[in-house]
Amino acid sequence: MSNRPAGTLYYGDNLAVLRDHIPAESVDLIYLDPPFNSNAGYNVLFKSASGAGADASIEAFDDTWTWGTASKNALLDIDSGTNRPLQVMMRAMHDALGDSPLMAYLSMMAVRLVELHRVLKGTGSLYLHCDPTASHYLKLVLDAVFGAENWLNEIIWRRTGSHNNAKRFGPIHDVIHFYRKSDAYRHKPIFRPYTKGHVDTFFKRSDERGRYWTNSIHGAGVRNGESGKVWRGYDPTVARRHWAVPSELVMALGIDPDLPQHDKLDRLADLGMIDFPGPSSGGLPTYRQYLDRSPGLLLQDLWTYQPHTKGDLHASDEGIDEDVRWISARDKRQRLGYPTQKPIGLLERIISASSGLDGVVLDPFCGCGTAVDAAHKLGRQWIGIDVTHIAIGMIEDRMRQGYPGIAFETIGVPKDLASAKRLAADDPHQFQQWVSWQVGGFPRDKKGGDKGIDGWFNYLAESGRIETGVISVKAGDNVNPNMVRDLGRVMERDKYRFGMFIMKSPPTKGMREEAASHPTIETEFGRFPALQIFTLAELMMGRRPKLPPLISPVKKATRVETRVSHQKGSQGSLL
Repeated sequence: MSNRPAGTLYYGDNLAVLRDHIPAESVDLIYLDPPFNSNAGYNVLFKSASGAGADASIEAFDDTWTWGTASKNALLDIDSGTNRPLQVMMRAMHDALGDSPLMAYLSMMAVRLVELHRVLKGTGSLYLHCDPTASHYLKLVLDAVFGAENWLNEIIWRRTGSHNNAKRFGPIHDVIHFYRKSDAYRHKPIFRPYTKGHVDTFFKRSDERGRYWTNSIHGAGVRNGESGKVWRGYDPTVARRHWAVPSELVMALGIDPDLPQHDKLDRLADLGMIDFPGPSSGGLPTYRQYLDRSPGLLLQDLWTYQPHTKGDLHASDEGIDEDVRWISARDKRQRLGYPTQKPIGLLERIISASSGLDGVVLDPFCGCGTAVDAAHKLGRQWIGIDVTHIAIGMIEDRMRQGYPGIAFETIGVPKDLASAKRLAADDPHQFQQWVSWQVGGFPRDKKGGDKGIDGWFNYLAESGRIETGVISVKAGDNVNPNMVRDLGRVMERDKYRFGMFIMKSPPTKGMREEAASHPTIETEFGRFPALQIFTLAELMMGRRPKLPPLISPVKKATRVETRVSHQKGSQGSLL
């Protein structure tokens, strides 16, 4: 790895970030899991602008679900562009769907996919993760942006164990659309362990080298090139076939994949792995695929963990597809508390298959940062973008906890007092979220109905217990002692021993007196005021409220050492 930062986080609208900060053809792999509120019900997505709209799955994307200025501007951007197929597709969709929340969502996605296509290298790939509610609409948009000929797979990922519904079959899968930028894209085959049943069925023969089965080194159909020519007296054309050494065999044996077919066959023969049938049999040679040299089953497009299958795989103690198992509510090892969190194994598969060491991985809707985490773990550079301070703060904590000493840059968050004040004036809710993270707490994730409470913090109490305190953040200038008094009432009512009152301007004498009316709490870590007033200026100078040791709001997930192996055949290499 070079001395440059491991990656970059951007706070802000990903459309603006892509246009202003990400150069063309600079990214090797894009993974995106954009917000989509399918839980609101399929039919509500078709209501007109005059009807009741759906709630956004992530609040910062309110405009995603309302047909208005943002949606119209997105379509105007597309119409003023150069992608004629996309223009025709979006106009047809608008004619069919009208001014509906779904059309607003598709417009938002289309204009962003244009930018994602721009920043992707010619050797790059894109994976778009969505649920079946809108996957077919998104595929039409992707076809128009990338070209239908560059669609590679619709990967089915099992996202939960069950979803019982007596009136239909249980919906338990997500869809991941896999596209390339061009036919020069890079891809590494991924293998999974054989099942024991597969081994018992196919690897029935054995010799001094071990168990094996004979497999084909030719494919159906006649070819005019070298693959159709006679090799060692065997003519594939007579059998209406052609020579085709399997790519997984080439990879497993370390044979140069760029060699001509006859040279590959010679290498196999030199290794003693070819069975030659008798001249009178009319058959073609086959190769001996030895069990101990077989990489496993080539990964297919169904990624579906099967519970209760431990012991069913050969030479593995995992269950089938256990590496991409959904995160259960009781999984304290991975779960970070983010509602749409994906298992890190899912992203490891994607990143390992479609990027090389030091390649750049981009997640423009990075949420709690699983793609960022997996990219760093596998030795890639990374870029994460999110429009909420909840996500950015969570990722910062996640990466610093998981990779002590990691160096990365966060762009778009306040860096000084002036920019912090601008955030307070421009977006009070995001300001409250940002401040809550900066003082070591965690913010509310929704606007309204907060009764003056904007966040909480966890701290170490007596005998190792973890207790919770409360945060109130005031972004405006009209702050008075009654607001401090309200925080005190909440503390008394809900039994919080400590509270933080954080404000943009210096407190008045009355506010200081109201805070001082609360007791000083004696703890094994020292004495601390129960209610503390803290200013934005103090925060930007690096000061923090005086409290017992704080406990990070991000649960630390167990992870292995960063994998940066450059050895051939390692997880980080590509063919």
